[in-house]
Amino acid sequence: MRVALVHYWLLGMRGGERVLESLCRLYPDADIYTLFYDPSSVSESIRAHKVTASFLNPLRRIYRSLLPVMPLALEQFDLRAYDLVISSESGPAKGVLVSAHARHLCYCHSPMRYLWELYPAYYHDHIRSTLKRAAMIPLASYLRLWDYSCAARVDTFVANSENTRRRIKRAYGRESEAVYPPVAIDRFEHREAKDYYLTVSELVPYKQLDYAVRWFSRSGRKYVVAGDGPDYRRLKSAAAGNVEFRGRVSDSELRELYACCRAFVMPGEEDFGIAPVEALASGKPVIAFGRGGAFEIVSDSVWGVLYPQASGDGLAWAVEEFERREGGFVPAELQARAAAFSEENFLSRMRRQIELCLETNAPTPLSRVHSASR
Repeated sequence: MRVALVHYWLLGMRGGERVLESLCRLYPDADIYTLFYDPSSVSESIRAHKVTASFLNPLRRIYRSLLPVMPLALEQFDLRAYDLVISSESGPAKGVLVSAHARHLCYCHSPMRYLWELYPAYYHDHIRSTLKRAAMIPLASYLRLWDYSCAARVDTFVANSENTRRRIKRAYGRESEAVYPPVAIDRFEHREAKDYYLTVSELVPYKQLDYAVRWFSRSGRKYVVAGDGPDYRRLKSAAAGNVEFRGRVSDSELRELYACCRAFVMPGEEDFGIAPVEALASGKPVIAFGRGGAFEIVSDSVWGVLYPQASGDGLAWAVEEFERREGGFVPAELQARAAAFSEENFLSRMRRQIELCLETNAPTPLSRVHSASR
C-alpha cells in the first residue's frame, strides 16, 4: 500500500508537525506533500521522507497572505499513485484531489478558524482597514464554499479533540472520532519551581495573550512568553519589565522553561493544546481559560485551575486561587495525567481509525456488483 501524508505547511515544529512526525513513524515509507517547506525548520525524521512542496514554496516568507491561492496549489499535487492519503490540517490540506480507488483520512486539528468560528472576531476586531474589510467579505465567502466542498472529498474525519469533533460537525456536517494528538511525555522532567509563570504559544490574535500580558504587567509577577508570530512586537511593546519574551526557543530551552516554572498559563481557547500537556508532563499545574481543549485536559482541580472568563479579572482569580493551593499540587499526579496523551495511545487509536477507513470505504468487489444486478 502506497501512502501519502499531506500537511498544511512545514515551517516549524509545533503541535501539528509533532503529529506528522508520529504519522511518519507509522508509515516510514510514506511521501509527504505540503504547501510550504523549509528543511532547516523541521526535524530530521520529517526530512528523511520524500517531501514535495507546492509551486508557492518560493513565496513561503509571506505564506500567511497566500490563503486565496492555496486551494489552487493543493489541487496541483498528483496523488494518483497512492492507495491511502492522510491529510493533517488546521486549514486547507484536505483539499487535495485523490483517486477514486484511494482512501482519504483527514486528521483535523480544526476547521479553518478564521473562516468559521473565529471569523466574526477576526473581521470586526482585527481588520482595521476599510479596504481590507471590503475585500475580506467575498474572499471569505468563496473560501468557505471551497472548504465545505473539500469535506466531501474526505472518506473519514478524525478530530484532535471532542471540541474539534463538534466544530467539524458544525462546519461540515460530518461525524468524526476524537483521537488526542501525541505528546512525547518522556522528554520532560520536573524540577523545583523558580518564580515565574509560563506561556508557550504562537503569537497570533486568537491565542488571546493581550489580556494576560496586561494583567501580569500590572501584577508585577514574572511572566515568560516563549514563541513567535505576527503579534510579537505589538505584545512586547505593551509589556512591562517583568514580562519577558523569549521568541522561538530550542527544544532544550523549552524543556528547561517547563521544568522550572511555577505554573503554565493558557489564556485562549485551544482546539486541544499540546503545550499544557507538556507542562503536565513536567509536573507543573495548568492555569487556563476553561473552554475547548483545556476543559478536556484540565477537567479536574487536581491538575490545575480553570477560569470561566477570558479576561484580566478571570486570570487574576485563577492565579490567586493557584497560589492559595500551590503546595497541594503533586507533580507525580500531574505527570500521570499527561501519560493519557502519550504517542503510544495516539498511534494505537490512529491505527484503528485507519483500519476502519479502509474497511468502511473499500470499493465493492466487481463480482458482488454482478451478483446484485442478477
